[in-house]
Amino acid sequence: MHDHSATLLTEHLVPTSIKRVLDDAGIAFTTHRLETIDPALHLHHVLLEEADKKLLVIVPRTHIINLVQLNSATDSTWRAAKSATVTALLARLQLDQLPALPQLLKLDSLCDPTVFTLPEAYIDSGIAGVVLALEPAALARLLNSSQQLSCAEPITHHQPNQGCITADADTIQQAVVGLTSLRIHKRLEETLEIPLLNSTAKKILRLRNDNMAGVDELAAIVETDPALAAQVIAWASSPFYAAPGKIRSVEDAITRVLGFDLVINLALGLSLGKSLTLPTDYPQHAQPYWQQAIYTAALIEGLTRTIPMQHKPEVGLTYLAGLLHNFGFALLAHLFPPHYTLVCRSLEANIHLSHSIIEYHLLGITREQMGAWLMQCWQIPDELVYALRHQNDPSYQGEHEMYANLTCLAQRLLLQHTRGLIAYNGIPDELYQRLHLNADSAQTTLQQVFDAEHALRALVAQFN
Repeated sequence: MHDHSATLLTEHLVPTSIKRVLDDAGIAFTTHRLETIDPALHLHHVLLEEADKKLLVIVPRTHIINLVQLNSATDSTWRAAKSATVTALLARLQLDQLPALPQLLKLDSLCDPTVFTLPEAYIDSGIAGVVLALEPAALARLLNSSQQLSCAEPITHHQPNQGCITADADTIQQAVVGLTSLRIHKRLEETLEIPLLNSTAKKILRLRNDNMAGVDELAAIVETDPALAAQVIAWASSPFYAAPGKIRSVEDAITRVLGFDLVINLALGLSLGKSLTLPTDYPQHAQPYWQQAIYTAALIEGLTRTIPMQHKPEVGLTYLAGLLHNFGFALLAHLFPPHYTLVCRSLEANIHLSHSIIEYHLLGITREQMGAWLMQCWQIPDELVYALRHQNDPSYQGEHEMYANLTCLAQRLLLQHTRGLIAYNGIPDELYQRLHLNADSAQTTLQQVFDAEHALRALVAQFN
């Protein structure tokens, strides 16, 4: 019962090695373009490893792999295979991507029994954008040597970040209560202790609210923090800004290169970033915290400058939104240390799902909720609160939508270059329209950021 809306392709697109394995096993299939099929019927598979053991796990794309359950049942500690392992395997097979074919890969495999309840299943073919359709009998033949083990759970259709911001504090409390009752043996108020805002950040926040403040006051605050002063000067001296002559002081950096607005928000972002001890463990497909932050901020700054003047938001605040967009993930590590490692490993094993879905499934909250909540506790400007909270919703329309939409657009533009590594849903035209931008100009800005990669990496190195 093939999905007749799916585009049927010639079998010549299927690599010879894959077609031979399927033919030898007597497995009938048809070939289709990925974008034309029902996503709910597309199986998710991931290569896991522990020491020298490897395991191919196959589950419905509508499910999340439960690593706790899988590890317990197999008496192992699985995690997604390193990219170097996958790359070497693909090179040997001469394929674009790993196919869901245990016979070809010659690896132990395991599947959740729910895969056999589907009326039809699509598996990756090894060629990007091309999938193979299998009837139930063909799927059973394909997986007849795979161990069957209940190791996946259906994901909720609830969109965790589309609720009201004012309800986030209660949601976080409920999540902590739930996790405390299961695993964390500390008092609730100890578990949910709000990180302290450092003195430099407090001074900068007060200065932001002073309409009479000028360069002298800002320079004086920055200079009281030698590390921050050095970073601001290095920022202004970077080839990214191409400043003429040598930058000799913080005041010089402000007046000649960066400007008051950008520096006050840059300084605030750097100070806030130091308020938490950043985790050393993070998902292997994710960029390090500061690299992700600085690239996103640089791209948002460039996008903001191309918006027509009558619609342009505050450049410094949009830059700050980019610099701190992933702050909530560091906060998850700070507040939920027993669960953070499980979140990282689950993000690696379930790249077919958005991080928000995974975090909500495991913790009952998301990094976006956590980041926005802390910004509210610290009385950071509302523009930043809404930017962090709605940054992954391309359809968000509401208070301070320009800041949230810009943060969303910048991340999705950067994600174009990691497709296949994490869930990516494209950029709707409506997002460009609300921002008064177009796709061509956005791509031009993105290329300018990549052209400045050497300069940006030098800035990232300051934080590492």
